[in-house]
Amino acid sequence: MKDGFLIVGALNPNARVGDPAANARELVSLAERAAEQGISVAVTPELALTTATAGELYRSSCLLSASETALREYLDGTADLDLLSFVGLPVSVGGKLYNAAAVAFRGRLIGLVPKTVAGGVFAPAPDENRVVSFAGETCLFGTRQLFVCAGAPRVTVACEIGDDLFAPVPPSVGHAAAGATLIVNLAADPETVGRAALRRSLVAVQSAKTVSAYVYAGAGKGESGTDLVFSGHGLIASAGKIVAEAEPFADAPILSATVDLDLILSERRRAPSDDVYEIWDKVEFDLHETALPTPIYRRLPFVPDDPAELAKRCELILNIQSRALAARMERAYAKCAFVGVSGGLDSTLALLVAVRAADLQGLPRKSVRAVTMPGFGTTGRTRGNAEKLADALGAHFSEVDIKQSVAQHFADIGHDPKNTNAVYENAQARERTQVLMDLANGEGGLVVGTGDLSELSLGWATYNGDHMSMYGVNAGVPKTLMRHLVAAVANEYEAKGEKAVADVLRDILDTPVSPELLPPENGEIAQKTEGIVGPYELHDFFLWYAVRYGFAPGKILRLAVSAFSPDYPLDEIYRWEKTFFRRFFSQQFKRSCLADGPKIGSLSLSPRGGYAMPSDAGSAAWIADLDRRYAELGGI
Repeated sequence: MKDGFLIVGALNPNARVGDPAANARELVSLAERAAEQGISVAVTPELALTTATAGELYRSSCLLSASETALREYLDGTADLDLLSFVGLPVSVGGKLYNAAAVAFRGRLIGLVPKTVAGGVFAPAPDENRVVSFAGETCLFGTRQLFVCAGAPRVTVACEIGDDLFAPVPPSVGHAAAGATLIVNLAADPETVGRAALRRSLVAVQSAKTVSAYVYAGAGKGESGTDLVFSGHGLIASAGKIVAEAEPFADAPILSATVDLDLILSERRRAPSDDVYEIWDKVEFDLHETALPTPIYRRLPFVPDDPAELAKRCELILNIQSRALAARMERAYAKCAFVGVSGGLDSTLALLVAVRAADLQGLPRKSVRAVTMPGFGTTGRTRGNAEKLADALGAHFSEVDIKQSVAQHFADIGHDPKNTNAVYENAQARERTQVLMDLANGEGGLVVGTGDLSELSLGWATYNGDHMSMYGVNAGVPKTLMRHLVAAVANEYEAKGEKAVADVLRDILDTPVSPELLPPENGEIAQKTEGIVGPYELHDFFLWYAVRYGFAPGKILRLAVSAFSPDYPLDEIYRWEKTFFRRFFSQQFKRSCLADGPKIGSLSLSPRGGYAMPSDAGSAAWIADLDRRYAELGGI
């Protein structure tokens, strides 16, 4: 349970109709195997002790008595297991028959949860919880129960049964509002054509609606096939995504997955619901804390793994950017758009977006003014690519050499040009911004910003230099995704037969990322950004899990080591993560006065509704948490 990780499982027993004793032995065997696999919460199918196809036999006092005895055998057989399990069985309470889930933990019956939706011989669940005696135990009987781990309250489990999921308002909606982070469903849904797809969709949607982890255990082998067939379909979802599945008829005895309850709680904090905790009874259990193997989190969280999905996302983002810029130009009565082009990745994407925006407005492409402003670090390759791209796109291209004006500025303020410090670098960036602003003023135009989301997170921008624009089209685009956007446009132009555009775009993609503010070495780029601030694939990983999910730095370090090993050793990941958090906090003042720009995804650093943070916040607590985990992981 450390860091919020919990292994959950759906059990698929080989059941026998109307034979509770045999079914109890089968379930004990599966529970033992589940515990050996590290599963902490296990779910059986609906009415697992009798099977779900016993029909009128449920009314038999013989079967009911045998079920109660079998549950006692299950409790005794699992008394030594560190396992919270939900076992389906028929229960007679107050003269009525209920389809219920027995909640078992270390040999104790800690709750009975009846099915809400009535069906067949079973009555619907009562409105209120009550105390009952069953299988030699005293516990609560009712639907409004939360099973809370005393040592780790983030593990809060609730239960619904079978068709409860198909109700207009499933019980899990109330469970989640009451605080449940994990919902389990004991099910027996017969297999028919198309049913698996519906079931899969419902589980994913319910997990998304309730912002929970959801375990669905479907009945399978052993059920009566008189009129219906059951496939043993098992599903585990987390916050709207299916994370594990036992396909119908796969006959998988145990389906398991690691869910991240920290992630669930983070998403809950983003979308708070009404707190109805006081009307649900809490029942405590106490799992032993275990440090589970770290799940592999995606190295590039901003980039879809599926090529088709990636292509769709790229097109959507380009549409968002270009339509947003077109709308801003129209409402600002801008006659043209100015883009400072360096031949680098960021300005390339901004130029592509500006051209699309001009096309959307019916403006000539010459209304896009591509301005290159060579300084002391500009190389022939980048300057040449800037001009080639502008010409191939049909944009207006011009050059303003800033070296002389910056040299005069150095003389005015008494700066030695041999001193290549921050003054040397930032004076060039600010001069370029001034040139663009003045040119735009002269023609009634708008300056398009080029800085991206990754740079904004690190504050890798010159304050009142490239940090400023009249509209920042890239502000929501991380560096790791930007490469795919430019590549997608290259493919698009090649497909249209415009090879000149595609070729220069691909050469830009092969160029090292650099601000080009220091003199080149032998004509080559001397200042490579990732050598200074660290690899962007690491920083985008840190950014996603720190801002999007609010994970603690120590947990992020653990995830990063798992995701990036062996490419980056622990010491290197730790060093760059410390750089990330120090810069993220210290550079907030730049984001506090950020130019407008379109929100692209679920993560935004805009101070206007994206990420509100005081500029003088300190990073000490975050660095301390990172240092502690680094030491735990064997750092030196």
